[in-house]
Amino acid sequence: MSSSEDDIPLVRANGRANASTKSPATNGDLDPGMSVRFGPVQDKDVDMKDADAPAKRKSRASIDKKKSYTEPESSEDDQPLSKRRRTSVKHEDPESDDDVPLALNGRKLPKASETAIGEESDSDVPIERKLTAQKKKIEKRAEKVASLARKPSASKAKPVATTKKAVNGVKKEPADDKSSVKKVKAEPASLKKVKAKVKAESEDAEDGEEEYRWWDDPTKGDGTKKWTTLEHNGVVFPPPYEPLPKNVKLKYDGVPVVLHPEAEEVAGFFGSMLNSTHNVENPVFQKNFFMDFKDILKKTGGAKDSKGNKVDIKEFGKCDFKPIFEYYDAQREEKRNLPAAEKKRLKAEKDEQEAPYMTCTWDGRQQKVGNFRVEPPSLFRGRGEHPKTGRVKTRVQPEQVTINIGKEAKVPPPPPGHKWKEVKHDQEGTWLAMWQENINGNYKYVMLAANSDVKGQSDYKKFEKARELKKHIDKIRKDYTKNMKNDLMVERQKATAVYLIDKFALRAGNEKGEDEAETVGCCSLKYENITLKPPQTVVFDFLGKDSIRFYDEVMVDPQVFKNLKIFKKAPKKNGDEIFDRLTTSALNKHLQNYMPGLTAKVFRTYNASFTMSELLKEMKASGTIPEKIKAYNDANRRVAILCNHKRTVGAAHANQMEKMSERIKGLRLEKWRLRMQMLDLEPSLKKKKGASFFELDEDLTPEWVKEYQAFKVEEATQKITKKFEKDNEKLVADGEKAMKALELTERLSTVKDLEKKYAKENKTGKVEAEGRGPTVEKIEGSIKKLEQRIDAMLLQAQDKEDNKEVALGTSKINYIDPRLTVVFSKKFNVPIEKFFSKALREKFEWAIKSVEEDWEF
Repeated sequence: MSSSEDDIPLVRANGRANASTKSPATNGDLDPGMSVRFGPVQDKDVDMKDADAPAKRKSRASIDKKKSYTEPESSEDDQPLSKRRRTSVKHEDPESDDDVPLALNGRKLPKASETAIGEESDSDVPIERKLTAQKKKIEKRAEKVASLARKPSASKAKPVATTKKAVNGVKKEPADDKSSVKKVKAEPASLKKVKAKVKAESEDAEDGEEEYRWWDDPTKGDGTKKWTTLEHNGVVFPPPYEPLPKNVKLKYDGVPVVLHPEAEEVAGFFGSMLNSTHNVENPVFQKNFFMDFKDILKKTGGAKDSKGNKVDIKEFGKCDFKPIFEYYDAQREEKRNLPAAEKKRLKAEKDEQEAPYMTCTWDGRQQKVGNFRVEPPSLFRGRGEHPKTGRVKTRVQPEQVTINIGKEAKVPPPPPGHKWKEVKHDQEGTWLAMWQENINGNYKYVMLAANSDVKGQSDYKKFEKARELKKHIDKIRKDYTKNMKNDLMVERQKATAVYLIDKFALRAGNEKGEDEAETVGCCSLKYENITLKPPQTVVFDFLGKDSIRFYDEVMVDPQVFKNLKIFKKAPKKNGDEIFDRLTTSALNKHLQNYMPGLTAKVFRTYNASFTMSELLKEMKASGTIPEKIKAYNDANRRVAILCNHKRTVGAAHANQMEKMSERIKGLRLEKWRLRMQMLDLEPSLKKKKGASFFELDEDLTPEWVKEYQAFKVEEATQKITKKFEKDNEKLVADGEKAMKALELTERLSTVKDLEKKYAKENKTGKVEAEGRGPTVEKIEGSIKKLEQRIDAMLLQAQDKEDNKEVALGTSKINYIDPRLTVVFSKKFNVPIEKFFSKALREKFEWAIKSVEEDWEF
């Protein structure tokens, strides 16, 4: 009987792999499962040479996958695991967007010193060490919860009577066994509350449409059919291109050139974004743009000078886009400076034109549509270091768009002179329209808005699946711990991968094609992405989702360290996969043996939500609302650290920190001015308090002071001018005469006084006391308030710096069950608006309305 190489026992495949070894000691006071990226790691990398290494593993060729009308929500590629050794296979990343951000294929990763990640603050060391014990405690609690949830008493609890009619005209299902034993006992009371609340809300809505609480409807979402009837009005196409004025031209080698409108539009894409330096100064962006620009020039007849002579555009460096930029920048400025009333009128006109596209009728109910506008043509940017950045995104025509609509519904007419590519009636799809973009060949979908029933159900199912995982987590952890010593290589790799996904929140990951970047996850980790440092430290360094660098030093279980050492044995080298017997689809199929629908990404949601729920149980939030919010944010930060939720440091971070620093310096200068005013009132204070008390801080140089004063003058000018314009708009709106320019001149006289005051202070070195009836006591009170502001701003700046690599927003919105935030809000009487914006409150309406403060994850 034939057998696959995956079934070769590890003893045969790897020589001394199962030889007994002593467990190395832990590093310091950190335990396996925690990051040590800020802590000392002294040992050098392990030398991976081994005389008894198995035969060299061959790379497997990338498999191209045909595009289809596959439902965009389906996440996994179900290709079977090939019966041969391999190091790469192409399949789609279940957690990526359409525009999967990529880096150059095969590019070398930067050194840690070349990035902001892991380089600056060491402020996380205390909290990580402190949280080590807390993480172990939470994992122990998870085992207990899973054990309790599986007890017969939980599933055999007395069901809720099904004879009574429920809120939405459907029968209630028996008590949900997704909660713990404790929750089942409390269910009748909470159910009573929900029913009473629903009844009250339905009575309030008698005059209008009755609120549809789909989260209380157990029949919704069953099966694959998503809708019965669907009506909508199609999509909104961008307006046609408006040619540039005749006096605005691209210059080539100093000569203005005439272009075909299609080529001129593409030149305008680049010219209009000259202020986006990180794009237009990127050599890859320039190269890709110029390649496409030359192709379009060739197709449209090239460029000509004012006399009609042909101009051969060959060198990007000779192209001058400044005239185009200046034109578009002036247009943007003109739009910004429009009166508020005019902006309001234009917005109202646009809303009126787009109103028919903003909603659809889904099974007889009005639902908001999300992205009903077709993307306009532009230059593709991508995220991270995308190899196709700068390519031209062509204009989407109706002939490329497929409409999905009910059979009985009226098909929306395409723009005059055009027709749709196809009209479908796909009741298993939740998309309304789709087209294929030209950059990566990805399909773009028009979907319902985030606050629609369908999208809400998707979020609800996601978090319910994570709640279901809590009943199986102990068995999964027990099994992967056991299988990390399995004789079969494939089983050992599988167990190690699940450990890394569970403990360090790694994404599953899939290899990309040749025209894509090496963005990887756990299953597609390459030899060079892992460095081993004895006794049990692993350094991860790779480009993850969105081409964001994942860099972390972590303590792992001794057996995991041993396994990774085996998986890296020669003849493996750079470019070879660590988990060469494993694919994402194979891993997810393995996980589904524990629980239907379980995939690698559910662990991120479960770990974040369960951790937050445990932290909330121990929380004693008190004091003012800001203090309670801080307690919540501290818990959120702990979740982000415990669950390894990283983010890249934003391009604007340094600029924001610099602005905060300048503001703090400004407050310190104002503090000095107040002290000098005290001296103006009572010169004898110089002897009492000492000359040093009245000295200006060294970093507040005369040059900086003058710059700050100029800033204050400009700020005051803008403030007065804007107030004048706003007052005038209000007068005109009320049918009264607008004020004359002379009024503005009079108002600006205070700015002139301010300039004179600063000039006098700089000349004399003295500051005259200001305000009505100034006294030393009043000024001292003002100084005290100013010092409090300085302290608060310093704390704010420190928080911003400390959190620059911790994705608090990501945790709160995507991974922590929103019902936990609602529980905190209700339990500690903090308005939900403090945690969720208006858009998020609409998105998580189901969470806000479905739980009370006694709900448990």
